Amino acid sequence: MEFTNTHKIWIEKGYIEIDKEKDRVIYKNLKGWDKKHRLSDPEEQVRLEWFIDLVTKYQYEPKDIDLEVEMPKRVPNQFADLVIYNEWVDSKYFVIEFKKANITDNEFEQAVKQGIWNGRILKSKYYGTISWETVRFFEEWKDDSLDDAFYSIPIKYWKPEEWTFIKGWIVDLEPVTSESLETVLGKAHQTIWDWWRRDKSRAFWEVAKIIFIKMWDENKARKVWVAYEFQRKRNESVEKLALRIHAIYDEAKQRDKHVFAENIKLDDKELTVVVEHLQRLSLTKTDLDVKGEAFQKFLWSFFKGDFWSYFTPSFVSKFCIDIFWEDIQNYDKVLDPACWSGWFLLKTLDLIRSKADEYYEKNSSEHYKYWHDFAVNNLFGIEISEDTARIAKMNMILNEDWHTNVIWHDALDKIEKMQTLNLWFKKEWFDYIFTNPPFWADIKSILKDYLWDYELAKKGNKLKASQKTEILFIERCWQFLKSEWKMVIVLPDWVLTNSSLKDIREWILEHFKILWVISLPQDAFRYYWAWVKSSILIMQKWWITKECDYKIFMATAEKIWINATWRKCENELPNIANQFREFLKNPTNF
Repeated sequence: MEFTNTHKIWIEKGYIEIDKEKDRVIYKNLKGWDKKHRLSDPEEQVRLEWFIDLVTKYQYEPKDIDLEVEMPKRVPNQFADLVIYNEWVDSKYFVIEFKKANITDNEFEQAVKQGIWNGRILKSKYYGTISWETVRFFEEWKDDSLDDAFYSIPIKYWKPEEWTFIKGWIVDLEPVTSESLETVLGKAHQTIWDWWRRDKSRAFWEVAKIIFIKMWDENKARKVWVAYEFQRKRNESVEKLALRIHAIYDEAKQRDKHVFAENIKLDDKELTVVVEHLQRLSLTKTDLDVKGEAFQKFLWSFFKGDFWSYFTPSFVSKFCIDIFWEDIQNYDKVLDPACWSGWFLLKTLDLIRSKADEYYEKNSSEHYKYWHDFAVNNLFGIEISEDTARIAKMNMILNEDWHTNVIWHDALDKIEKMQTLNLWFKKEWFDYIFTNPPFWADIKSILKDYLWDYELAKKGNKLKASQKTEILFIERCWQFLKSEWKMVIVLPDWVLTNSSLKDIREWILEHFKILWVISLPQDAFRYYWAWVKSSILIMQKWWITKECDYKIFMATAEKIWINATWRKCENELPNIANQFREFLKNPTNF
């Protein structure tokens, strides 16, 4: 469990004490007495976060809160996880049952029943269950059906609000960690997949539609103190909620009809539970890297092995883009011709946003125009699979780029065909290209006549029987790139070392100045089931003058932040990037 500044503040204020060595958290100044609990317990971690919220956001005093309250009339003895007492009449005001974050819907429903029973036994005014971001509360004497649920803990004994999440209010939407976001997305998918036994990928697209709706609602212009619409009102029927969610979706589809055309295929109760999972978090306030890591791992869990392309880890994409921090401007045109889920594009957009932070006040019209015009007019992607092109668009939307120039097409096909989809896909048009093309696939000449457009597909005046995709992508990038401008490409090492490919390497040297070759570790892509040893090349397209004798920066990275089991390790890439920048300034020193 990571400890934040919030934990430190409340440790200093004396409300909690954390002892990592003894694996315990001590809640202090409670109604009964100080109580110790095991910090590594997943349910305890949920209770700790909500306890801090109760005494900060919801303004309850620790002296009016107790933990592990014994239940009367129970054999054997059982306990309520947390009880808030009414400070004026010393009665039970709110009883809460806590569960760990990643429980199933069935487990949550059982916990809801337990929470209801605890509340009724203790004769509490309100009661309910919390599983991290997923909550459900009920009121004394009300029915315990889903239609009678509410989702807001009252601010210090107030009446529960009709709307829980209100812009600028005490209970506003909040950013989340990568782990929390991944858990919530997984729970939403599990809800849809389990209930109707849908195909796993089909269930994924239903989750994607809901994310699309939530992003649209968060980005929608609204005044302070106005409620978000993607949430369930107090005691709102599942039918009324479903009508509102469908209406938001219909409105959002008009913005980009190429992302989703089909309707939501969930029943009202199913849709309600998914909204319960997602309604508390803010996707727009959550950091780009956090969303990137969570969404990428979420995607991979459904699509690994389904395509012959694979993910570029977000930290590798960021590294490749950050090298050009001083160079890329918001008027440069950037392309990824094999964009898969769009991480090179997103990291470029993030770079331009960071530059906007340096030049203008955040939330100013100038700041928005600086990065938004770049996203609309200068950021381009191509993806061969319709599903993955849609994923790329969804990823862009998650990061507030609603005007994506991502097209669904074979990037190796004739460029003229691409212009029927987007006029800006032209030869020698792009200033920077960042790409990780698919490896090993053979393009056969008997099936694809566009191979005549490639020198690397020919032997003399005749076509070869086939050519590998990664080799063809080198030439396609050269065709798209302006003279004297740069590209970053990930290639399998065999292209650089195989003795039978000497002619390919000679073609590269004839058409590009190689600035950099960095060898990646064997397990760089292993987490995504890709086992090919690869390297990153930075190359500059020759124009008229070609150098015959120049230095190439070469490095080997043994560790790149994440290993094959997704555990964090040392990251050598930033240090290598600094050396490369020094090399560009003065190659003679190397």
